Amino acid sequence: MSTLDPALIQLLQRAESLVARLDALLPSHQQAIAEPDWSASVAYRYRKRTSAAWVAGWLEPVRHVARIDYADLQEVDTQKERFARNLAQFVAGKTANNVLLSGARGTGKSSLVKAGLQAHAQQGLRLIEVDKADMIDLPDLIELVSERPERFIIFCDDLSFDEGEAGYKALKSILDGTVSASGDNVMIVATSNRRHLLPEYHSDNKTYKHTADGELHPGEAVEEKISLSERFGLWISFYPFSQDEYLAIVAQWLRHLGLSAEAIEAARPEALVWAIERGSRSGRVAYQFARDYAGRGHV
Repeated sequence: MSTLDPALIQLLQRAESLVARLDALLPSHQQAIAEPDWSASVAYRYRKRTSAAWVAGWLEPVRHVARIDYADLQEVDTQKERFARNLAQFVAGKTANNVLLSGARGTGKSSLVKAGLQAHAQQGLRLIEVDKADMIDLPDLIELVSERPERFIIFCDDLSFDEGEAGYKALKSILDGTVSASGDNVMIVATSNRRHLLPEYHSDNKTYKHTADGELHPGEAVEEKISLSERFGLWISFYPFSQDEYLAIVAQWLRHLGLSAEAIEAARPEALVWAIERGSRSGRVAYQFARDYAGRGHV
């Protein structure tokens, strides 16, 4: 058997090295999003992998979906009613709006979305969670599900943008128009601690202008920051809880975990200390206290 000339082998190795360097310089090729097994779950996470030559995205089924009912969410009745009504319209194929849930941390924004999925999963509602860094791929995701019979929430938790991020413009263009136009089976739902999704600075106030009749008008910088959040048809705001509201949520979770009325009443002082130590009276803090208290064997 003949062997290759060493000079030829060296030439081939140089050629392979050159091809690898050229691949690194070329823009990555976006591969089509693979069709998932739609029977695997009612919720999916959008995942993405990037190399020098290609970018691939896929939907990963969530194997253990959190089970939360609307009834589990306390002290947010107004927010719950508005969200549930809009979602029911969407699931029924009627006109509905994209939703922005904004406000205080730990007050039930993302839990409300999970409760909505729980309420309508049997009617064909599905959820796709997308990280804000992957918002640029929204058009591809919408195209993937456009012919499916199910209704889809595309959900971004804790959404906010810094100036110039690519996903900002992609989301802005997707939000233009109505949700339930003919054949449209996608609703965008986002939660954020920022009402306008972009950082707001004291210097922005300098862009406001006074007109001759005394009216105050925001400048271009402020208008740009407001323009994205305004494209969500439904804004639902959440506020910090009072002490009584916090204790009501603690009682709800302790009851959910099987504690007696006497044990729930006895837990009140410890629940208040727990909130003081955490520096917050939020629903999340209440849930964390309830798990700790119940786990210590109180009945």
